[in-house]
Amino acid sequence: MSKIRVTQVKSQIGRLKNQKRTLEALGLRKINQTVEHEASATILGMVNKVKHLISVEEIK
Repeated sequence: MSKIRVTQVKSQIGRLKNQKRTLEALGLRKINQTVEHEASATILGMVNKVKHLISVEEIK
């Protein structure tokens, strides 16, 4: 299974509660914080929900 690197690029201030909770579940709490995850269906769904707040890159 491949891995992805997720970086928060926009603030969560003023966002909906479910978007804030999704960022927290991904492990993102601050702008420019980066985490790595396996590219499972669950994680990709979470990424899709907050794609306007994050940047995603695939790790080879």
